Amino acid sequence: MESDSKPSEAQLLHDFVCFKVFADGHSSDTESSRDDEGEDIVFTAPSYFQIRKDGRVERFRGNETIPPGTDDRTGVRSKDVVISPDNKVGARLYIPKEADFGEKLPLLVHFHGGGFCLFSAWHPWYYLYLSRLASQAKVVIVSVDYRLVPEHPLPAAYDDCWAAIKWAAAHSTGDGPEPWLNEFADYGNVFFAGESAGGNIAHQMALRAGTNPLPGIKLKGVIIDVPFFFGAESIGKESGLPETEREKGEKIWLKAIPDLKTLDHPWINPLADLEKMSKMGCKRVLVHVAEVDSLRDRGVAYYEALRGCGWSGRAELFESRGVGHAFQLFNPKCQQVEELLKKYVEFINEGVRDA
Repeated sequence: MESDSKPSEAQLLHDFVCFKVFADGHSSDTESSRDDEGEDIVFTAPSYFQIRKDGRVERFRGNETIPPGTDDRTGVRSKDVVISPDNKVGARLYIPKEADFGEKLPLLVHFHGGGFCLFSAWHPWYYLYLSRLASQAKVVIVSVDYRLVPEHPLPAAYDDCWAAIKWAAAHSTGDGPEPWLNEFADYGNVFFAGESAGGNIAHQMALRAGTNPLPGIKLKGVIIDVPFFFGAESIGKESGLPETEREKGEKIWLKAIPDLKTLDHPWINPLADLEKMSKMGCKRVLVHVAEVDSLRDRGVAYYEALRGCGWSGRAELFESRGVGHAFQLFNPKCQQVEELLKKYVEFINEGVRDA
């Protein structure tokens, strides 16, 4: 049960970050437009980042961090771990206050969003949201911090997240390097989840799990949340969007895949390779879309493709009404967040019950 006491330090920092981002029109376009006039700017992805002649990357948002600890409202504990020192891959682990030695809880591997180029597992938005999720779903969470575009084009983020999954799976015998995973994680009930770019990553990780099963773990389900997919042709309401919105997406993908030949690349548009899509390594997928999200129709198309591509599992679609992209992060107090968390809990519990 979450307390109604005074706001925690994490909540205050979260609210401050939201104010900074959304006071400027839900982005940092004002800043990016001004900096674009500099002679040493060689590339700008509006609202996301710019690159200077000397190679420096300047991100317009998502740079804030908060240390791990015990969340005041939920009692969830968190700690940071290093997974791959060479690639600077890490993770933030979360365990609910109810965790007790000898009791195993479902393991959820989480991938943060941000268009592959923003945010981290240490951001206050994720600290608060994942603390709530760990508390309500009674799960152990491994939230992966992966390398970002443009310094590290894809498949770096995919490879980092797969390395994190393998690292977590290495604890299935109870003798891995991280005590929390040895003691609390149930490797017979594993789930993947991610928002936006993290939803894209969750899809890719499910494909890898289908073609390269990991011994010792059973992937029960995957949550594809407001996924960052794209394509050469507009679909649904995308055709009514301003051209500048489409250009933003194209610019990110051009830096994410430098030798990109088509926006129907399967990393961008999973519908471009339905045969591969049929090899998802789980039996259940929850697709979440938001009604006012410009990516909403992509998510629905993904759900429909899952049902028709020959995959043997069961897909479910859940839509949040009246809200936009990744609302659960920057507007955590709205009713739709509680509804979404309830759906997550229901999906996870159903997966645990399935043999």
